[in-house]
Amino acid sequence: MTATPGLGSTRLASPDLLRSVFRRHAAGVAVITASGESGPVGFTATSLSSVSAEPPMLSFGIGTGASSWPVLSRATHVGVHILGEHQQELAATFARSGADRFGAPTAWRDGPQGVPVLDDVLAWLVCRVVARVPAGDHRIVLAEVVLGDPEGAGRPLLYHQGRFTALRD
Repeated sequence: MTATPGLGSTRLASPDLLRSVFRRHAAGVAVITASGESGPVGFTATSLSSVSAEPPMLSFGIGTGASSWPVLSRATHVGVHILGEHQQELAATFARSGADRFGAPTAWRDGPQGVPVLDDVLAWLVCRVVARVPAGDHRIVLAEVVLGDPEGAGRPLLYHQGRFTALRD
């Protein structure tokens, strides 16, 4: 157990403070996908959260400067993919600016509602977008689950201290 640090290390709120604190927060890794007029888009998200069981609803954040935002801002449906520990490179590809996210070696198919569905993930959902809530330089997307598959094999991929990692026993 670690001691609570003294108040002498307290810092005023800033983007750097928030990033520093959340680097200490381990988060599951998801890829969000959607289909636009110019083809599929997607991005890596660690902000995925369950919102409601009835109706089944989730949320995730996306920056309004993100390359996927123009499509996500108009999409009626999105794909939500929970990545396994074997998918660090896939997570990095969808996080990298300018990457060909849907080119080889990414394996995917057109899914329900035209949503791109990634292969070999731990679980995936297709969701109907119900709201986009302004939140600073981001939007919080609320989406209702339409259908999905929770049956993928493996253990989850995590993001911690600025890198992808796996659970330890």
